[in-house]
Amino acid sequence: MSKPLYLRSLRKTLLGACLATVAAVLPFTSQAVEKLKVGTVVWAGYAPFYVADKLDLYKAHGLSVELQFFNDPALIPTAMAGGALDGGMLTYDQVVGGVAKGLAHKVVMPIDFSNGGDAIVADKSIASVADFKGKKIGYNPLSPSDFLLAYALKSNGMSAKDINPLNMTPEAIPGAMASGSLPVGVTYEPNVSQILGMPGGKFHVVYSSKQAPGLITDVLVFDEKVIAKRQAAIKAMVQGYVDGLAYMQSHPDESAKIIGKVLGVSPEEAKTQMSGVYNIPLAEMHKNFEKSDATSSFYGSGAVIAQLLKDNGQIPAIPDFAKTYDAQFVQALAK
Repeated sequence: MSKPLYLRSLRKTLLGACLATVAAVLPFTSQAVEKLKVGTVVWAGYAPFYVADKLDLYKAHGLSVELQFFNDPALIPTAMAGGALDGGMLTYDQVVGGVAKGLAHKVVMPIDFSNGGDAIVADKSIASVADFKGKKIGYNPLSPSDFLLAYALKSNGMSAKDINPLNMTPEAIPGAMASGSLPVGVTYEPNVSQILGMPGGKFHVVYSSKQAPGLITDVLVFDEKVIAKRQAAIKAMVQGYVDGLAYMQSHPDESAKIIGKVLGVSPEEAKTQMSGVYNIPLAEMHKNFEKSDATSSFYGSGAVIAQLLKDNGQIPAIPDFAKTYDAQFVQALAK
């Protein structure tokens, strides 16, 4: 307590200098308590954000992030539009569909490519996509599962008219298949591993995102109004991802423990699930924003996604893909 008493005896000029110093610190203090509410789901591809959250890696960048978990990813855009969330972790097909319907949602960074983490699983009597004809298939409409199924059907000369679709959440698929009421289900990890690990080895993967590389891309998304007001916070969150990925690479075992707790599996199983995705490093993110026919580009994958959505009557017209993203944050950090 002696230091404050001593300061009171200083001359006014010195006190004024001290007050000026405090005033200079106040903007930083305000930044330090800035908070973003971001919707997410349990998905191995979001691991760098889970690590950043657990280790509070955002703090160094003046940010606090509150992750809000959803069982159904299709609910996240609605929560964003209603202001309940500042942003969300979505798949690019969700963004394409939303923008085509008038939502002002923009990708600020790509997170990962699904590389087998999304899959169509069936009982072993069903050997190929062609065998889906007339079968009950459970999946979540307007979701990555819907998109993967549509792409698989189209690649095999089929459409949704050839199957018996059942509206189900990804988390409901394992239980329905275990009961014997559902022969084919479309879901993602950890549900895929749960189904494959069921007693008797009755199920197998018929088609997965490995066969459609880059078409299912996870992205960090904000409404354009949030982007206009929260640029420093969004940049800090992207930096948090970069820091989280770096920690995963330098501390794989410690990271697997953190990620496993979020996924509800062992560290070993967490590593297995993470092998089904490819987290995009900052140095490669620019590829997604380049005009290219490659599936690693929003233009290339977007063209395929939008055409499928339009053909299925899910969007009225193909949107301008340049309106689906804002590359400023990735570009600023990459310099």
